[in-house]
Amino acid sequence: MAAAGTPVVFVHGLWLHADSWGAWIDRFKEAGYAPVAPGWPGDSATVEETRKNAEQVAGHGIDDVVQHYAAIVGELETKPIVIGHSFGGLVVQRLLGDGLAAAAVAIDAAPIKGVVYLPLSALRVASVALRNPANKKRAVSLTPEQFRYGFGNALSAAESAELYERWTIPSPGKPLFEAAAANFAPHSPAKVNTANPSRGPLLLTSGGEDHTVPPSITKATLKQYRKSPAVTDFKAFPGKGHSLALDSGWPEVADAVLGWLEERSV
Repeated sequence: MAAAGTPVVFVHGLWLHADSWGAWIDRFKEAGYAPVAPGWPGDSATVEETRKNAEQVAGHGIDDVVQHYAAIVGELETKPIVIGHSFGGLVVQRLLGDGLAAAAVAIDAAPIKGVVYLPLSALRVASVALRNPANKKRAVSLTPEQFRYGFGNALSAAESAELYERWTIPSPGKPLFEAAAANFAPHSPAKVNTANPSRGPLLLTSGGEDHTVPPSITKATLKQYRKSPAVTDFKAFPGKGHSLALDSGWPEVADAVLGWLEERSV
């Protein structure tokens, strides 16, 4: 069990509403934590409201999201554990590297600066926004077919469609453009302080069938931490796609994260 009331902040990624963390919130409360799942800047309180007000999420970049969560974390009495999925995984690495969190879990995280090679499947997903330069300032939505390829490829067609209808929202295109240019920008917002020797432990996870963040991206991210003496662990989930944090197999992932937190005494 966690120390009573240990705060946990969940950070969602592109195209998913914060409410998609609902089952994790319940599981972590049962384990003794005090979890919250705030949305990104511009997100509305519900999926439906966010879909109706897509213009409110447009234009927000990685720094905007990091600063938004840094402000939330700063209001807590103690440093929290931060857990992020996809682009949320990049955000929690920024928070951990900057000393704002006690520990972090990056679930199939978007590539940070220094990850050079992107497999074709990852480029196909990113092209949803990158194909049109104007999308940098717009909100971008996925079609059911795009969600099926990028998130639900390891699921049945029915489950992928159900998750799409239940959780997907429009998201800003800007973070995808920033990530794509990360290795050419000296001050990229996708840069993480991977060398910080005093940061808390980090767990990187990888779904074996993930099209959006294939295992090669997560393994390349792991290599970016090779010069840090701080704890950096890796956990693979064979057979799972990018939906691993919200599909019917989520308990396996959540319980593995809880087990890691107990192992690392955080």
